[in-house]
Amino acid sequence: MSSYLPRALVFALLTAVLAFPLGYFGQPWMGWALFYLGLGLQLAYHYRNFARLERWSRRPMLDASLEGDGEWDSVFRRLYSHEKELLAKIEQRERDIARLIAAVHVMNDGVVLLDGFFQIQFCNKTAERQLGLNATTDRGAPISNIVRQPEFIDYIDSRDFTRPLILRLERYFERVLSLYVITYAEDSWLLQVKDVTQTDKLDRMRRDFVANVSHELRTPLTVLAGFLETLQEIDFDADERQRYLGMMAEQSKRMQSIVQDLLTLSSIESAPPPENDPVDMASLVDKLRRDAEALCAGRHTIAVVSEGQGDLCGCEPELVSAFGNLVANAVRYTPDGGTVTISWKVSAEGAEFAVSDTGIGIDAKHIPRLTERFYRVDRGRSRDAGGTGLGLAIVKHSLNRHQATLEITSKLGEGSRFAAHFPSSRVVLTA
Repeated sequence: MSSYLPRALVFALLTAVLAFPLGYFGQPWMGWALFYLGLGLQLAYHYRNFARLERWSRRPMLDASLEGDGEWDSVFRRLYSHEKELLAKIEQRERDIARLIAAVHVMNDGVVLLDGFFQIQFCNKTAERQLGLNATTDRGAPISNIVRQPEFIDYIDSRDFTRPLILRLERYFERVLSLYVITYAEDSWLLQVKDVTQTDKLDRMRRDFVANVSHELRTPLTVLAGFLETLQEIDFDADERQRYLGMMAEQSKRMQSIVQDLLTLSSIESAPPPENDPVDMASLVDKLRRDAEALCAGRHTIAVVSEGQGDLCGCEPELVSAFGNLVANAVRYTPDGGTVTISWKVSAEGAEFAVSDTGIGIDAKHIPRLTERFYRVDRGRSRDAGGTGLGLAIVKHSLNRHQATLEITSKLGEGSRFAAHFPSSRVVLTA
C-alpha cells in the first residue's frame, strides 16, 4: 500500500484534467459530473476490494480466487502467501503432534497426564490396559476414582512422590506395576506406569533359588560338621569310625552333585545357541540303555522301542545330559521289579524321545512345577533316591535350546511318562 496514495492522487489529477476543459468550454456541471464520476469509480473499486478483504477476515481461509487489480493484487497476493505458509506450518505441527501421540501410544510404559487436581487429561493405550482406563470417557475424572486400590489412593493423597509405588493389581492375577509421578509444566503431573511383573517374578525366583540352595547345602554341611565334631571329641573303634567316614563321604558326594548340577545349569543358560551337529540317536539310545541297566543293577526291566529312522541335530553333550536325567529319574522312582521303557520315534512331523516307567507316579497338581529348580514332590524320598532337585530344570533348558518341548503325563501308582518333542527342523532322516 506504499504506492496507494500517489496512484490515487494521479488518478484524481487525471480526472480533474479531463473534467476541467469539459466544464470550462462546455457546461460546468458536466465537468463536475465527470470529476465526481471518476472519484466514484475509484471509491467503488476500492470499496469492492475492501469488502472482499473484510469478508475474508471474518473466515480466513486459503482462497486462490482472492485477487485484485493494481495495489490490491499485491495485498491479496501477500495475504494468500502468508495464509498458505501458516496453514503449512499448522499442518506440519499437527503431523508432528500426531506422530508424537502415536509414539506415546506404542510405548511399553503407560503414560497418564494429570492436571493440578489429578484429573485425567490424556492416557496412552498401554495405560488403558494396565490401569483399566478409557481415554475418552475418563477424561476429566480424578484418577483415584478409577484406580480404587487403597495404597494407590493413599499414594496420590500423600503427594510424596520421592519413591515409586509398587502396586499389585487386584483385578489382574499376579500383575505388578511400578508407578512414578513426575511434575511438569505448571501444576501438572505425569504418571508413568511400568509393568514389573516379570522382574518381580524373577526376583522372587532368585530369592527362592538362594533359599533352596542354602537349604539343600545346609543339611549335608550340618551332618558333616556334626560328624567331624563327634570324631574330634570321642574316640571310636575302627569300625565305628569307618562307618562315620562313609556317611561323611556320602554327604560330601551329595554336595558335589548339587554344585555340579548348578554349574551345568548355569553353563546351559549362558551358552550360545547349540550347533546343528548330527547326533547318532541309535548309539545314544543304546548308551542310555546300558547306563540304565548299570544304575538299576538288575532290579528293573529296561526296554527300548524305536520307530522310524532319523537322527537329531544339536549339541550332543546337552542332549545326553537331558535324556540321561530322564532315564535316571525313571530308574530311581520305579520300585524293584518295575519296567523302564526308552523310546525313540521319528515321523514327518518331527521326533519324540520318551522315557516311561511303572513307578510310583506323580499327583497331577505337582506336574506344572516339576521343572522348577529344587522343586520336589516328596523331599525325603527325593533325597533318599539321590536326586539334587535340578535334573528336570536342566532337561527343560536343554530342550528349550533345541526348540523342543517336554510333555509330562503321570498317574499315581501307575507310573509316569516324560516325552521330548522335537520339530522336524531338528531331525535328519536316515535310510
